[in-house]
Amino acid sequence: MRRPFYQWLMTERDPVTYDAVRTFANSAFYDQTFPKQSDNFDEVSRYLEENASYLHSMSVFDEAWNRYLRAED
Repeated sequence: MRRPFYQWLMTERDPVTYDAVRTFANSAFYDQTFPKQSDNFDEVSRYLEENASYLHSMSVFDEAWNRYLRAED
């Protein structure tokens, strides 16, 4: 069983290095309603589309999800 996406995303936080996924991780850290226990693409994607004004493009989430899957294999 893989860890939740949010838990993985928090390993990508870095306030100094600019990278779209790192910026997403830094912003998600402050999102108190993020689905922190989910490892389901559709659930997290739907949440971000409806609630995450800090995510300027869903392609950033897609890239993060791909990194997540590679890390969890």
